[in-house]
Amino acid sequence: MRLYLALLIAPMCTWAADDPYAAQLFQKHCAACHESAAGANGRIPQVSVLKTLTPGAIQKILESGVMKTQAAPLSADERLRVASFLGTAVTLERKREEIANLCQSRNQSTVRQPGAAASWSNWGAGLANTRFQSAKEAGIESQDVPRLTLKWAFAFPDTSTMRSQPTVSGGRVFAGGQDGSVYALDAVTGCVYWSTVVQSQVRSGITVGEIAAKPAIFFGDSAGYIYALDGNTGKQLWKMRPDEHAASTVAATPVFHQGRLYIGSASREETLSIAPAYPCCTFRGSESALDAATGKVLWKTYTIAETPRQRPKSKNGAALLGPSGAGVWTAPALDPERDTMYITTGDNYSDPPTPMSDAVAALRMSTGEILWSRQFTAKDAWNSSCQLPGKVNCPDSDGPDFDFASSAILTTLPNGRRVLLLGQKSAVIYGVDPDRRGQTLWQARIGEGGTVGGIEWGSATDGRNVYVALSDIRFQVERKPGSNDRSYQLDATKGGGIFAFRIDNGERMWQTPPPGCGDRRPCSPAQSAAVTAIPGVVWSGAEDGHLRAYSTANGKIIWDYDTAREYKTVNGLPGRGGAIDVAGPVIAGGMLFTVSGYPARGSLPGNVLLAFGVDK
Repeated sequence: MRLYLALLIAPMCTWAADDPYAAQLFQKHCAACHESAAGANGRIPQVSVLKTLTPGAIQKILESGVMKTQAAPLSADERLRVASFLGTAVTLERKREEIANLCQSRNQSTVRQPGAAASWSNWGAGLANTRFQSAKEAGIESQDVPRLTLKWAFAFPDTSTMRSQPTVSGGRVFAGGQDGSVYALDAVTGCVYWSTVVQSQVRSGITVGEIAAKPAIFFGDSAGYIYALDGNTGKQLWKMRPDEHAASTVAATPVFHQGRLYIGSASREETLSIAPAYPCCTFRGSESALDAATGKVLWKTYTIAETPRQRPKSKNGAALLGPSGAGVWTAPALDPERDTMYITTGDNYSDPPTPMSDAVAALRMSTGEILWSRQFTAKDAWNSSCQLPGKVNCPDSDGPDFDFASSAILTTLPNGRRVLLLGQKSAVIYGVDPDRRGQTLWQARIGEGGTVGGIEWGSATDGRNVYVALSDIRFQVERKPGSNDRSYQLDATKGGGIFAFRIDNGERMWQTPPPGCGDRRPCSPAQSAAVTAIPGVVWSGAEDGHLRAYSTANGKIIWDYDTAREYKTVNGLPGRGGAIDVAGPVIAGGMLFTVSGYPARGSLPGNVLLAFGVDK
């Protein structure tokens, strides 16, 4: 998913150490001091000293430390790229004496095997991505929901963005944060079993699987790495990068099945295009299968077959490369019985547009062979420079940016036929036939769509209806007197709402508008985060900080919790909730877990994981 404007983007990513653009930035802005003889007197740290620091430590120095003034000419993305270029990435298991709120019970020192307790072990609560939890697994029934109360709050250090969806397995909650921390927490009390720090922001959700019959967790970071950690100890088992592109990132949550991980690769290159000198663009999206025990790539399939090459200059005079883009931002839906998986893709970054952008595709699970694909928005080549004056690196296509940021949902109709449910940023929800190469069964529009509009991170289905939340974030734009500069503020009156459609024919069963922002500013009522359902109830988080539960019968709000507040946390750190985006709530064993905090686009920051249970 792209964000609205690069100047509104919170620091969210780091880059590979062999990044040539970062090397150029270092030579232009830093080398004169840090590679000079004058620096050898010890007053200015030389490059060899800088390389003993982590990328995160260097980032803090550039953002808020002694080099803040010198780094001011760089954009947030450029500062992060320089930090990763210089720093040495490490994975560190925190020592027990360094962990606040450490679990003391010896008989809970190991994770029960997956399946031994109620769980929500991946992005979509199963291989089909329905985001639906049965009453037995949920441990919460519809009549219990009005009695949900906060049981504990946990705060992440050095964090303002909470986007990684936690997972629940074996009585533990596994959660990752912006600072690279990963925690194993007790689901009931929030105490900490272990904590590990990885290279950069934990960007994907977390998945639980097995390696050698022992629990392991898998996730991706903003620098494009996939990690496997021991579920009992947090020890790193392996780490690898499925795509070598310097700007690659992993937003898609890995899916584990029978010893394999299936993972999509996306990129931040679309945002880098705002720099006039940046050669846009060369990244190609892909889906890979990995050996879960070793991280070895078993197969890799690109969403664009052709490698990028120099193209004619755009009508704005930019020297462009292409084709590019079509990243995979989403967890695939798996159908092991048919040896088939379904992925959704993003837009192109540069011309020429390609046929597998803004598409759903069926791949063979065993080999990665593309069985068929269906495109929903043609000629959608777009990048962030298309929103800036001059549109320097904007492709001539200048598409609407109608990615698929939502995973495909695979489910069965009452007549036994199967259906794929697809939510697009165009604000259209589709029901398509996976057995007829994606032929449309029905479609329905819920809003206007846009770069951060339409259907963002995922819907849910109970096998009867599909529940779809609308983003459609909008901004109030003001031009500063006497200049061409513009200020952007969230529009507190636009966006949001949730809808229910029958999965067999697309009939709208109900819709519920957003309650509104009231006096809260900054605020948007948009509902971008993934939706979650149990029998009789569907949950949707909003940019206004509220998590709401709706009756699946009529859409009535039956529970509403404002997460945008301060918290006394179980680990003793200051806790604050904010906007809810990307991750949806996860429900298992009578508890509901949600993250809160998302300052991108000028919204509300936060740093908490919240746990709710039913008051008896």
